Amino acid sequence: MGWVVMSARELNRVEVLSQVTQGRMSAANAANLLGLSRRQVHRLMKRFQADGPAAIRHKARGRPSNNRIDPAVRDCAVTLVKESYADFGPTLAAETLAEDHGLEVSRETLRKWMQDSGIWLPRKQRRTFLQPRLRRECLGELIQIDGSDHHGFEDRGPACTLLVFIDDATSTLMHLEFVESESIFRYFGALEAYLTRHGRPVAFHSDKHTVFRVASQGAKSGHGMTRFGRALNELNIEILCANSSQAKGRVERANRTLQDRLVKELRLAGISDMAAANAFLPGFIARYNATFAKVPRRPDDLHRALNVEPHRLRDILCW
Repeated sequence: MGWVVMSARELNRVEVLSQVTQGRMSAANAANLLGLSRRQVHRLMKRFQADGPAAIRHKARGRPSNNRIDPAVRDCAVTLVKESYADFGPTLAAETLAEDHGLEVSRETLRKWMQDSGIWLPRKQRRTFLQPRLRRECLGELIQIDGSDHHGFEDRGPACTLLVFIDDATSTLMHLEFVESESIFRYFGALEAYLTRHGRPVAFHSDKHTVFRVASQGAKSGHGMTRFGRALNELNIEILCANSSQAKGRVERANRTLQDRLVKELRLAGISDMAAANAFLPGFIARYNATFAKVPRRPDDLHRALNVEPHRLRDILCW
C-alpha cells in the first residue's frame, strides 16, 4: 500500500477511532471529542474496521471541485486580457470583462489567473510607509488640488494636463478638467467651475507650484501672495501649500489611479482630444466616486454659498 495523504482532522479521527476499537474510549466520548453524533461515529467505525485508516480520508480528495469554473471560461478570460487589457490591473480587468463581454469573474480569481499566466505581477512593497495623516471630518473642509502631467491620450493625441480637485474627508472627485498646461489661467477656469457647482470650501491644499506660492524669497510685491492666493483671499478661502508629495497623499494616490483607469477608459472609448475627454469626464467621475468615495466622519457639508455676482467673480479670477 502506498502513501495516503490526510489532513490533520482526518489523522485526529484515525487516532480517536483506534482508541475506540481498542476499548480505551467509548463511542459517546469519541463523539464529543470529534464534534460528531454517535451515529456518525458508528458509521465511521464500520468503515475504519472494514478498510483501515485509508477509509477515513475524504472521498472528494483528488477530484475536481464541483464549483470549479469551466476551463473554457478561464481560457477566454485570459485570452481577452492578453489581447486587449494586458496593462490592466485585476480589478479594472474584471470590471471591464463584466461590462463589455458579459464575463463575470471575481477580482481575486482573475488576479490568480493573470499571475499564473505571467500577465500580472504584484507590486513589491519595499517602500517605507509614513504615519498617515487623518482625514478631515467633513465634506468641503479641505480640497486637495493638483495637476497631473500624463499622456492621457497615449500616442493618439497631444500631451495635456489633468487638473484634479478631490475632497480630503471623502476621497470624492469634485472636479476634473483636461487643459493644455498647469497655468494660472487654467486654474482660474477650473476654480470658477468648481465654485459655481459646489460653492466655497474652507481651504484648498496644493503643492508649491508657482501658481500657488511665491518662489522668490525676496519678492516685495503682493505681500508674498500669488494671484491665485490673492483671488482665494478675496473669496475667504484658505490656501495651504504642502512641503512634500506625501503631505497631499490623497490627490497623489488619486492621480496614480486616474493615470491607470482613466487612460484606459479613454482608450476604450476611442477619445483622443481634450474636448471629447472633458465631455466624457462627468460620467467617469460618477463611476469613480461610486467605487472609491468614503463616508465622512461627520455628515456636515462645509461648502459655503458663493454669493458673488458673475461679473464680480470674473474680476476676482483675473490677472
